[in-house]
Amino acid sequence: MNEKDSPCANVVVTAELTKCLSDARDRADTKLNSVYKEIRSRLEGAEAESLTKTQRLWIQYRDANCSAERDLYEGGTGKYTVYFACLESLTRGRTRESQVTYAVRLK
Repeated sequence: MNEKDSPCANVVVTAELTKCLSDARDRADTKLNSVYKEIRSRLEGAEAESLTKTQRLWIQYRDANCSAERDLYEGGTGKYTVYFACLESLTRGRTRESQVTYAVRLK
């Protein structure tokens, strides 16, 4: 939520920030799913299996990492703000990473 490119960088009220980051997380997830489907449609066999396996492992990592970060704020009002910010940021990063990694198949 403190990143320069955070979609909610200018929101300061916790409740509004949490809502903004939750919505941003949903948009980032939609974009990642779209990119994933596009890449997946261009792969076959072992490449497709590798992408699916990697994506599942990445989701496990993202969820565990963001849950651990959220737990650092247990009992505080920013708990879910931090959680949604983490999910949004990592998902946005994974989208960029996927586009770069599979650029050769997206041409």
